[in-house]
Amino acid sequence: MATIDRGATPSEGLTSVDMYVPAPEPSTPHIDYEIIAKMPVWDSNGIMIPLDHLYRNQKVIIVFIRNFLCYTAKEYVEDLAKIPPNYLWDANVRLVVIGCSEWKYIKAFKNETGFPYELYVDQEKNIFSALKLKNHSSVQGSIHSPHVKSSIFGGLIKSTWRAMLHGDYHGDIKQLGGQLIVGPGPQEHFFHIDNNMMDHTPINRLLAVAGVDQVSYEKHARVIQL
Repeated sequence: MATIDRGATPSEGLTSVDMYVPAPEPSTPHIDYEIIAKMPVWDSNGIMIPLDHLYRNQKVIIVFIRNFLCYTAKEYVEDLAKIPPNYLWDANVRLVVIGCSEWKYIKAFKNETGFPYELYVDQEKNIFSALKLKNHSSVQGSIHSPHVKSSIFGGLIKSTWRAMLHGDYHGDIKQLGGQLIVGPGPQEHFFHIDNNMMDHTPINRLLAVAGVDQVSYEKHARVIQL
C-alpha cells in the first residue's frame, strides 16, 4: 500500500471546496520497481529513456493518461498545465505526463493543451501493463473528475471530431490511466489506478500529497466546444 506524505501546507486564498486533504488509497497492486525501472518511454523527438531516469534523483508526480484524442485526458492535462512552475520548483517536484500513443503525436498534444512540462509516451504500453492499469472504456462510476468540463455527449463529439481531423485515435481507445507519486528512487508516496474514464485523482490532492502548493481552479460550466 502506498504511504502518504501529510506535510503539505494549505495555500492562501483557497476555500474548503478547493482544498483536498490527503487520504490513504485503498490497497493497490504492488509495484515492482526493479521491473519497471528500465522500461522505456519516448520523448517528442523519439529519444528513448528508462523510466527510472524520471524519479531517480527527485520526487515526481507521474500522470498516466488515455489516448491523446480522449476529451477526458485532454481536459485533465489542460488543468495540469495551470500549475505554476514556481510551485513545483519551490517543492523540488517534477510533473510528468505519460500517454500510450506514439511519440510523433506528443508535440501536437502539448500545443492543444498548453502543457509546458515533460510529456512522454509508453508506445508498447509495457509500463501501463506492469502497473496493472485497466483496459476498458467505461465512463460509469460514482466519481466524476472535477477537471472534466464537458458532458459525456459533448466530450464524445469532441473526441470524434478530433479523430476525424487527425485520422486516428493516437493510442488505445480502451486504455485507462492512473497517477503515481514516487521518488527520489523507488520511494512510493501515492498510487491510484483509474477505474473509469472520469476517475482522475483531483490535481490538488496530488499536489497536497507531493508537498506542492495547491491551485485554485475556476468552476467551469459544461459546454460543447469543438
